[in-house]
Amino acid sequence: MEIERKFLVKKIPENLESYPCLTIEQAYLCTDPVVRIRQEDNSYYMTYKGKGMMAREEYNLPLNENAYLHLKAKADGRTITKKRYRIPLGTLTAELDIFSAPRELTLVEVEFSTEEEARSFCPPDWFGEDVTTDSRYHNSNMI
Repeated sequence: MEIERKFLVKKIPENLESYPCLTIEQAYLCTDPVVRIRQEDNSYYMTYKGKGMMAREEYNLPLNENAYLHLKAKADGRTITKKRYRIPLGTLTAELDIFSAPRELTLVEVEFSTEEEARSFCPPDWFGEDVTTDSRYHNSNMI
């Protein structure tokens, strides 16, 4: 189960380069339900995501590079690319995504252990509007 909230970004944190960063490419094989493949630096996997906004099923399966490239060809160009910065927020982690394709956009996500924890989360000042329930900001709808 994935439980997360998603926000627009008012201001990118200072010293962004000091945080761990991944280069991510995601290709979508299906969007209803969501079946995507992802390359994070030199790691590859396939993800299934169920329906839902703040909480939904999520399953990850490992892939090797050859399987990733084979499946990527089946995505017909339905691909997004982004850099993901992992920024500590006390016991939580903000994942700041700076998209470069198919359009420029900056979002931040925080994952939680429970829905109660997610609902009670007080975002820091650099977070903008909460877009958790706005399906336009699901990665699968941005392709």
